[in-house]
Amino acid sequence: MNVRSITIHLNLLLAVWLCASCNAQTRQATARLVGGSCEGCEAIREYGNKRLTPVDTLPEFENNQPQMKISGTVFMQDGKTPAKDVIVYIYHTNRQGIYQTRGNETGWAKRHGFIRGWIKTGEDGRYTFYTFRPATYPDRSEPGHIHVTVKEPDKNEYYIDEYLFDDDPLLTQAKRGKLENRAGSGIVKPKLVNGMLIIERDLFLGKNIPDYPNGK
Repeated sequence: MNVRSITIHLNLLLAVWLCASCNAQTRQATARLVGGSCEGCEAIREYGNKRLTPVDTLPEFENNQPQMKISGTVFMQDGKTPAKDVIVYIYHTNRQGIYQTRGNETGWAKRHGFIRGWIKTGEDGRYTFYTFRPATYPDRSEPGHIHVTVKEPDKNEYYIDEYLFDDDPLLTQAKRGKLENRAGSGIVKPKLVNGMLIIERDLFLGKNIPDYPNGK
């Protein structure tokens, strides 16, 4: 191969690399930044090699009472169209009100603990988590709750209103009044069915989310 051929070959390789880099930057630029600041939201990416489906069972489900099933549909901004390929991440305390760890956690699991799960919606937008009702913090400073983060295919991850329990005496009117209703109200009314608490909550993407584009 002569010098001219080598030069042409190198130029072609450079052009391919620049094109790939440009496409990556374009994809990053077109991803919408919504929801405002969100400490720990990147934990939604910590599912590793786990294959996400619309149903997940959180650790310690079998060993705790009361057991709980959380279900609903994730809707697009119009509130009618099911949203596909949306990742939903939840985590919560154990029955002692602690974000339980095993001691070998990495990343955000050091703070969130190992009682956490992920789903990815299908064509119908449905999701289900099997878990148990979390306890309030030991100091009873907050009502019992379940943290939630969502990730749409073309947007960054952002938090939505926590699952809160309507029958929790710590969920005062003052606390209710401060809720943002991100993706709709997170206050749920568990129903006991065949020994399991059943919760239904639909999620409405973009609802009360800062910087969310209207009609897109």
